[in-house]
Amino acid sequence: MANTVSAIDYLMAPRNYPPAAVCVVFGDEDFLKRRTLLALRKAVLGEGDADFSLSTFEGPSAQWRDVEEDLSTRAMFGSKRLVLIEEADEFVTRYRAQLEAYVARPRSTNVLVLDVQSWAANTRLYKAVDAKGLQIRCAAPDTKSLPSWLVGWAKHAHGIDLAQPAAEALAEMIGAELGLLDQELAKLAVSAGPGGKVNADMVGQLAAWRARTTWVMIEAALDGNLPKALVELDRLLLAGESPVGILAQAAAPLRRLAAATRLVVDAESAGRRMSLRSALEQVGVHPYYLPATERQLRRLGRERGQRLYQWLLEADLDLKGASRLAPQTVLERLLVRVASPQHLASGTTQR
Repeated sequence: MANTVSAIDYLMAPRNYPPAAVCVVFGDEDFLKRRTLLALRKAVLGEGDADFSLSTFEGPSAQWRDVEEDLSTRAMFGSKRLVLIEEADEFVTRYRAQLEAYVARPRSTNVLVLDVQSWAANTRLYKAVDAKGLQIRCAAPDTKSLPSWLVGWAKHAHGIDLAQPAAEALAEMIGAELGLLDQELAKLAVSAGPGGKVNADMVGQLAAWRARTTWVMIEAALDGNLPKALVELDRLLLAGESPVGILAQAAAPLRRLAAATRLVVDAESAGRRMSLRSALEQVGVHPYYLPATERQLRRLGRERGQRLYQWLLEADLDLKGASRLAPQTVLERLLVRVASPQHLASGTTQR
């Protein structure tokens, strides 16, 4: 019988999938992976003094002899020890033969957990763990299945009844960012209370406040009113909004300005002239907002308009771990660049 399961199924009923001597948690969906690793830890170690029976290694520097020694060490509390190899892709490559031998004949009741991104199904190691261990695949549900996942997760993790239309609205609003969706469900659970029902109107009200506040923040930055933009950012963060979610929503109008700038520059390179208004119309700015948006683009200037894509990418990568800056600082830096006069904002910032 195959022992490979999706993280979505595992998290809904972890007791149905008891830990084996070797467990592999693989895939690139960070929220599911974090929750799965926590669930495995609880299943193996229980509560209380569990940390005394947990060993964690960094995959790139871990040595097999040290891992094997810990696997052979008796748990200080409880009956089992959990040995976790984080970012274990390189570790698996270096010690594939040793891992294949260990899966075939584990030498203790302790549990080895490998946290990997890639886990090819055509390898001997995959097939061995599939036969004797436990493999948990961390991948986001597809677009069609996302609302159903939301309904089930809302009930399981937050104790609320999420109506199907509300789930569809959340999925449309945020997409398959499961960590952000979980945060939204947590906020809705506070409003609805234990066992409460959440409808599409409640989702719309929550989204409307965020969208309105983010819009005011970006409008202020584009108008050069940096103090106001920073105040609105503080409001969003104090309300518990995710920095990644704030950036995602703020990026939409900035990308339109970047696209309009590119249209104008490309037209000029081809020997044609294109007005700012025509460019803004082509990138989808509503006619009602054209005068204000044209004014903002003129203030932004060509150089900064061309750098918007780079600034947004840099902020996105920094929020996802490419920088040691605090998330709030990353967002504040983006607002400074958008709001400041061109000669101050166009330079690069060292990390």
